[in-house]
Amino acid sequence: MEKNQAKIKELIDKRAEARLGGGEKRINAQHNKGKMTARERIELLMDEGSFEEFDMFVTHRTKSFGLDKQKYLSDGVVTGRGTVDGRIVFVFAQDFTVFGGSLSETYAQKICKVMDQAMKVGAPVIGLNDSGGARIQEGVRSLAGYAEIFQRNIMASGVIPQISGIFGPCAGGAVYSPALTDFIIMSEENSYMFVTGPKVVQTVTGEVISTDDLGGANMHATKSGVAHFMSQDDEEGILLTRKILSYLPSNNLEDPPILESHDPIERLGDTLNEIIPEDVNKPYSMHDVIHEVVDNNEFLEVHRNYAQNIIVGFARFNGRPVGMVANNPSHLAGVLDIEASRKAARFVRFCDCFNIPLVTMVDVPGFLPGSNQEYGGIIVHGAKLLFAYGEATVPKITITLRKSYGGAHDVMSCKQLRGDINYAWPTAEIAVMGAKGAVEVLEGRNISKLESDEEKVKYVQEKEEEYTKKFANPYEAAKFGYIDDIIEPRNTRFRVIRALEALANKKDHNPPKKHSNIPL
Repeated sequence: MEKNQAKIKELIDKRAEARLGGGEKRINAQHNKGKMTARERIELLMDEGSFEEFDMFVTHRTKSFGLDKQKYLSDGVVTGRGTVDGRIVFVFAQDFTVFGGSLSETYAQKICKVMDQAMKVGAPVIGLNDSGGARIQEGVRSLAGYAEIFQRNIMASGVIPQISGIFGPCAGGAVYSPALTDFIIMSEENSYMFVTGPKVVQTVTGEVISTDDLGGANMHATKSGVAHFMSQDDEEGILLTRKILSYLPSNNLEDPPILESHDPIERLGDTLNEIIPEDVNKPYSMHDVIHEVVDNNEFLEVHRNYAQNIIVGFARFNGRPVGMVANNPSHLAGVLDIEASRKAARFVRFCDCFNIPLVTMVDVPGFLPGSNQEYGGIIVHGAKLLFAYGEATVPKITITLRKSYGGAHDVMSCKQLRGDINYAWPTAEIAVMGAKGAVEVLEGRNISKLESDEEKVKYVQEKEEEYTKKFANPYEAAKFGYIDDIIEPRNTRFRVIRALEALANKKDHNPPKKHSNIPL
């Protein structure tokens, strides 16, 4: 009995040792930076008491550089499974208190194990990153470990949701695992991501730049678009992770969870009847439109600070999760450009991967003109969004609020890209271009023949009114069946919910193929 008790005590002591990571001193240093430890992050992420840890007693196998005398249980990463809102989730959290969270061969094997199990059971993987990168003392073995993780990220893509939280350093090869996942959340206080750090940049290029300016959360959330979400600190980022998961299925063979809704289906949005300005060139708040029609006015925006001329994010209609895509007339008039096209295309493809219906709200004057856009490949980038909508087989509902001009009309989930239900408000203008541009093209010669400016102005006004009446309205498109119905704005919520219910069992299939060749 005594021998058994001694062994049990040894187990308890070893568990306590593992939970201390790199020790109290390093834990305190982590807290002093405003950061949580790996286990504290997991505890906040998971339902209370649900986390079960794997490989707590793993240690590294390196003997050179004096590492044989420095061994820590768990080896710098905490892995396991638990539940979030009662659903199974797998997690790995890098422990900065052990060798700065640097990745070793055994560390990588621990991460690969939970990723493999997640794939077997069809459950999301959450990676909480806080690492100095590859463990230099292990050389190519640490690099091989990263590649093993990357391969699993690739195989899991579109099969199970993958979310990356960046709550500390993430540099060099380490950035590519998060980049391969579906969503990246960065903590504003302590996180950064870059392929090469400020010192290397200065040595190679001569550019002097700070860590924050090169790879901080604000930069990636606003300029590069690498970060989908920016949180104030670790706690907000982890709670945001739970929020994201609430909209997602556990895997690609399941439907997203439908919650009970107490927001009436028939609730009218009376403000929507007045929201479109009389002047077609005046902006209005597309966010107000979205909040008015979705359940409980709740909208989880993705990429909120990046490419703000288009809005993407998650919402619910009568408890059913949807992906929202909407042009934003308050930013660059809602025009499509390179960044907006990329942002929306990636989001549309994610929703299609995980059986999340798409609701698209259109007010787009066209693509942004200019040499910068053309040199940057707007043709290819715009084609990404076109491709994403055309390839998507989930239910697709489109509402045209105001402008829908030219090629941008086609790109924004039109009927011919297998749009299931296409509605328009009475204020919709669906045409090749706006009245002003059309008259300049069609009547240019006639205008030039007129002698006085007064005659020209009057003639142009008459022709613009004629064009608007004939083309810049929803009835022309409805005449050909390209618009299924013209609806009163205040009824939008009710009509979308009815459409989603009707399309709940929709089946659409793409031709058999190895994979598509989306323009990249």
